[in-house]
Amino acid sequence: MSEPYIRLHNVGKTYQTKNGTIDACSDINLDIKDSEFVAIVGPSGCGKTTIMKMVAGLQPYTSGTITVGGKKVEAPQTDVGVVFQEAIMLDWRDVFENVMLQVDIRKMDRSKYEPVARDLLERTGLAGFEKKKPYELSGGMRQRVSICRALVHNPKMLLMDEPFGALDALTREQISMDIQRLWMETRKTALHITHSIPEAVLLADRVVVMGPRPGRIVEVIEIDLPRPRRLDQLSPKFGEYSTQIRNIFKSKGVLAMD
Repeated sequence: MSEPYIRLHNVGKTYQTKNGTIDACSDINLDIKDSEFVAIVGPSGCGKTTIMKMVAGLQPYTSGTITVGGKKVEAPQTDVGVVFQEAIMLDWRDVFENVMLQVDIRKMDRSKYEPVARDLLERTGLAGFEKKKPYELSGGMRQRVSICRALVHNPKMLLMDEPFGALDALTREQISMDIQRLWMETRKTALHITHSIPEAVLLADRVVVMGPRPGRIVEVIEIDLPRPRRLDQLSPKFGEYSTQIRNIFKSKGVLAMD
């Protein structure tokens, strides 16, 4: 059996505050295979985003070990694309140049990646908006730009932190479809952080269910549903997975009992 691309072994994170220490997460053990799509779902404050940032090397972990591609994570990762909840764009750059920011920062050959950027914009419904400035875009369009920017340099790993959290329901649904399609085409190793149970079941090969702080993994659920998945064509099995996760949250006091 091949080694997992991402491995978290006994990982914990403790923050020091003026009022003492806070355990964000504890005893996290998780293997993510190459090209696998894993979603982490859990209540606010359970350490979901902290886990993602530790995998990216953006935050140090207090205990345990994280490896990516067989190498211990001790600094920010370079072969990664990250999509945050807020679609941060540079106001003085147009859409195309915001996507190309990754290429410029990494001093890559623009001539090689300009066609990639245009293709990504077309596949996410942004063809024709290349010269628009950020203030001319809707929230959903800005987030699509962020997704294109995260993928333009063809990273091995895609990390997403509540990328649909600030969007309306219809826009969330469309961008979820965009993410699924792009992932099926590229097969990045993906880690997706979300509060949404249906979103996790829709997108992931496995859903990691976390309990309240200090966050621990309660259960990992394999999602055995054919792709592509559509919200308007959901099977009874989709509902069973969603109910299973809700029942776990009820048992942990995260959701009120009926």
